[in-house]
Amino acid sequence: MNSISIPKHNWDSSLYQNKHAFVWQYGEDLLQLLNPKAGELILDLGCGTGQLTEKIAQTGAKVMGIDSAATMIEKARQNYPHIRFDVADAKNFQVEQPLDAVFSNAVLHWVKEADKAIACIHQALKPGGRIVAEFGGKGNIQVLSQALFSAMESIGISQPQTLNPWYFPSIGEYATLLEQQGFEVIYATLFARPTPLAEKEAGIANWIKMFAGAFLVGMTAEQKIQVIRNVEECLKPTLYQDGTWIADYRRIRILAIKV
Repeated sequence: MNSISIPKHNWDSSLYQNKHAFVWQYGEDLLQLLNPKAGELILDLGCGTGQLTEKIAQTGAKVMGIDSAATMIEKARQNYPHIRFDVADAKNFQVEQPLDAVFSNAVLHWVKEADKAIACIHQALKPGGRIVAEFGGKGNIQVLSQALFSAMESIGISQPQTLNPWYFPSIGEYATLLEQQGFEVIYATLFARPTPLAEKEAGIANWIKMFAGAFLVGMTAEQKIQVIRNVEECLKPTLYQDGTWIADYRRIRILAIKV
């Protein structure tokens, strides 16, 4: 349990679609920043089960979605068979013709090698093309993750933070990476967005299973139950309100242009 290698996250597409709809529902107003136009070529990077890809398609834009999780792409194809969805990695993807825009919601905090993803996005865009993205920023789930680390340490797992699969940069950090790769950052903001979780009582447990599975790899079923119970007990005074769990999200939202 002390290994510092980070297991690949296994996505449960049904749990994602059925219990974590807030991921794309909160992304809907990001579409206003994208402002897609009919005929534009747009890539939904990390499309999940395709709900926002479909909303982009409804504007008349020519959109396709990619995601590194085959389970997500399979579900997206079932949901929206008229849209092209492919399995591809944010750090190593190619497009057949230059794009007007890359759109990405709740994805780039999973890409620790941010410079590789930004290079791929830059290469895929036309000159003057844009990236519009929102993802976890500095301080995201700080309270939640600290409770998780403490719960893991309580069952004898040392340095659980070394298993961390996430990347939560500051505006300055991410804007600098974009500028180094040939983007001009037009708009950037970091904001708190306390997020109610579905399933009321089971909200934190489902969130951990969905998004923090890398920390549970190698645990026995009993250990998993104990860790989740410890997290719930620790967080109940602060993140449990009126029968609903609230995740302490902080998001970065960025618009940048390829120069």
